Amino acid sequence: MKDHTGANARKFIDPMRTAKGEERARVALSDPQTLWFNTGTLCNIECINCYIESSPKNDALVYMTADEVSSYLDQLQERKWGVTEIGFTGGEPFMNPEFCEMLRRSLARGYEVLVLTNAMQPMQRKSVRNDLAKIIKDYPDSLTFRVSLDHYSPEQHDAIRGKNAFARSLDGMIWLRDQGAKLATAGRMLWDESEEDCRAGYAAFFAEHGFNIDAQNPAQTVLFPEMDETVEVPEITTECWSILDVSPTSVMCASSRMVVKRKGAETPAVLACTLLPYDAEFELGSTLAEAEGDVALNHPHCAKFCVLGGASCSG
Repeated sequence: MKDHTGANARKFIDPMRTAKGEERARVALSDPQTLWFNTGTLCNIECINCYIESSPKNDALVYMTADEVSSYLDQLQERKWGVTEIGFTGGEPFMNPEFCEMLRRSLARGYEVLVLTNAMQPMQRKSVRNDLAKIIKDYPDSLTFRVSLDHYSPEQHDAIRGKNAFARSLDGMIWLRDQGAKLATAGRMLWDESEEDCRAGYAAFFAEHGFNIDAQNPAQTVLFPEMDETVEVPEITTECWSILDVSPTSVMCASSRMVVKRKGAETPAVLACTLLPYDAEFELGSTLAEAEGDVALNHPHCAKFCVLGGASCSG
């Protein structure tokens, strides 16, 4: 749901026009590269400012099944989207009891697979590790684990994720490293430090633990700004593309969609954006065919992160 209070009170209401009456920018699905699956919003921890409000109690997005994932993989072939990457997010994906099967099915189809995980206890259960070790061995070059590490220092990370969260994630990263898995990291730009200093801190951490992650590569070390919908941002008009010298094809919804399953729903739904899991306006239908329409940039995230900030979940 949109919050029409505060700095953006009169903005982002009409999908066709801005508050000033100008034509709102829209983005076509011009080059689909990534299909995301949200495996469910349940998570083993509850983080401060989690954009999707994942927690041990939040099941607003319920567990998806491996067969439902396969159905969308079939649709990708039928619609000839040209997608090269399948992404999995949550919640914590390894909470889902069918997650390893989802991985294997996606990899068996020849896709690159990206997993967003905290690498904590759900991934470290013995049965999961046994399955995962075999998958990594079978597909060492096609599977990447992007571990959420909010800061390279335990104190800062634990301030967001809870006591000893850093140590538990580090254990998971070390296990993945020892299996020969491809690793990446996602952090947050919450602290009073420059991006240069932040990346230097991550580089030292990676070197200390022998992680083959490039701290200077934004695709391997992703640094997200804080997502605050109350901060005033400009609405994006059709004229902004030329004014800002930004192409609509660079915006995330030009190249990706996300599949979720809402609590009580009979079928999954396809969303325009990974950042807006609860906004009904960005739900495009239950099939990929229905999700091929263009998307109105009618949310502060569209402006702040995607057009002005160049955000990308895949890198």
